[in-house]
Amino acid sequence: MFGRALAAGVGSLIFTSVVIAAVVSTVVVFDHKPSPGVLAPGSGAAPSPEAVSDIPANMLVLYQRAAPVCPGLDWSVLAGIGKVETDHGRVDMAGVSSGENFAGAGGPMQFLAPTFDSVSARHPLPPGGATPPSRYNPSDAIYAAAYYLCDSGAPGDMHAAIFAYNHADWYVNQVLDQAARYRSQTPSGTGDCGTITGSDPASVVLAFACAQLGQPYVWGGDGPEASGGWDCSGLTKAAYARAAIALPRTAADQYHAGPAIPESALRPGDLVFYGTDTNIHHVGLYLGAGKIVNAPTFGIPVQVQDLHYPGDDYYGATSPLSAPAAAANSAQ
Repeated sequence: MFGRALAAGVGSLIFTSVVIAAVVSTVVVFDHKPSPGVLAPGSGAAPSPEAVSDIPANMLVLYQRAAPVCPGLDWSVLAGIGKVETDHGRVDMAGVSSGENFAGAGGPMQFLAPTFDSVSARHPLPPGGATPPSRYNPSDAIYAAAYYLCDSGAPGDMHAAIFAYNHADWYVNQVLDQAARYRSQTPSGTGDCGTITGSDPASVVLAFACAQLGQPYVWGGDGPEASGGWDCSGLTKAAYARAAIALPRTAADQYHAGPAIPESALRPGDLVFYGTDTNIHHVGLYLGAGKIVNAPTFGIPVQVQDLHYPGDDYYGATSPLSAPAAAANSAQ
């Protein structure tokens, strides 16, 4: 926040995170009516491509896990604060990983020590952080931020809650704008897989993937038995394994394993990818008729979705089923 404030030329308004009210004794309120223009309580949106590419994976998980301690708070608000304050802990300046900045704030969410201690005393922080809780520990800091926002009026009056975090209107607007960019416009499920018959490799691959509909998304997930759910590339790897075709583990490696095909050549069972040259972050299985089956992202189970949707970052496709190695593997 220090660098952002200087750039904005508002030195008189630099109140680094929660500088006002070092000890807060507000009452948690969950029944405010939403103010015009603020985030809808309980939206729980999936991460946008920008969120997936910009937020470190461990921080994204923490933002999403911490938000529910304040019923109706969208994780993207926590992520917006984390971005504006310290670029999710990546800013190289005093008071991020240790020490304090000029105002005495520290940690990835920039708490004053008295404020953090007050919040953690009122709201015991969950396991996974430091012992005792520390404002420099990402888990502790993010959960404390969620509780602090709730104590300050979130989600009913999001503007007031964020203003309490830092007393500046420009700061509130910056956080809300960033939060909006972090929320995906990806649609929810658009149907089921229909009836899949046949023993050809494409049918085997899709039948396995479709049998997973409704399974939870789990980062790094290799299935309900091993991990409690799937992530996108874990699902595709396992589906192809049913057809005796070995795929690499990550979406990027799966794409580079090829062979690449144009979108116009897509056939059921092919892989479709989303991202950029430097960050291929998602993969799904083409079902046909403009639909894919995939493990979308946090909070969204395995489902059928549209291949394209507003704001998507479709990257390309491959057809492992047509590769010479695939034919050799399936013949063994």
